[in-house]
Amino acid sequence: MKHISTALALSAMLATPAFASDHGHHEDGAHGHKAVADSVVAEQREKLAENTKGKGFGPQSPRDIDSAAGNNKRMFSTAPAYTEMNLCNIHFHKNAEHKGGEFTMYAGNGNGEGYQSGYRADISHYSHAELKATKHDICPSSHSHLVPGDTIEVHYVHTTAQVKPGPTLGSCLSDAIKNPQLRVETQVYTVVNDKHAADFGKLTKYGKVGDYYQATNIPNNTGTPVAYEGSTTGPGYNESGSPFQVSWSVRPQVMKVNIETVGEWCKGNDFKEDHAHGVRNLVKNPDLLSQIK
Repeated sequence: MKHISTALALSAMLATPAFASDHGHHEDGAHGHKAVADSVVAEQREKLAENTKGKGFGPQSPRDIDSAAGNNKRMFSTAPAYTEMNLCNIHFHKNAEHKGGEFTMYAGNGNGEGYQSGYRADISHYSHAELKATKHDICPSSHSHLVPGDTIEVHYVHTTAQVKPGPTLGSCLSDAIKNPQLRVETQVYTVVNDKHAADFGKLTKYGKVGDYYQATNIPNNTGTPVAYEGSTTGPGYNESGSPFQVSWSVRPQVMKVNIETVGEWCKGNDFKEDHAHGVRNLVKNPDLLSQIK
């Protein structure tokens, strides 16, 4: 029973969601939510620094992929190429957690707990048709829903454990391997009202390729991925360090995806994902960042 409880505890930590609540003060944010003051985010950054200082935490995520600087000295082996690992989970965040490439517009502080913050792509050149409102809510949750023009960051999570893809990052673990290597292939999309844009169902399609489960249509035409060593993300780590080591590959260019196909995916998929996750504050403390080589 001990190994089962350990695995469950690890699963819970890996899959840490942030169940945000509306603070109910400060200026209005997107979709009627309230945006907290800069001082709230600054205090979260200070607590993160305090709670990790001198404790040996490894490099953290998300980060600015356009900046290579980082002072964190905790070393770990880079995970294999994703083609030599098992896809274990796919999920997405509303707004990009990472900054850089074609997604550098700050979405605002949000509610201080991961929602309505992050980074957006520039959609000023998109057509009126692409940004036309949908007739129904897409991937609704208690926090928001997707609208044409929104940015999402999709995480294709891979593991060296022998597993099948499934719900939460706990699907990346197995009883046989308690400390698998983890890799996240990352693609940022903008959702548009255009039936000719990419199909999210196809982009998240997976199957067995040789010995491994693979997402067979991860984009390969959105720039050379920025590779770096980091951690798991999510707003649950805004004030504490993530203890999990992850190799990241973040594609710098944005791809348009048909919002209706994202909505269909949210209605039913093997990962039991039905809405966007919140984002962790961008990690700026150089002592919590690896050097991008």
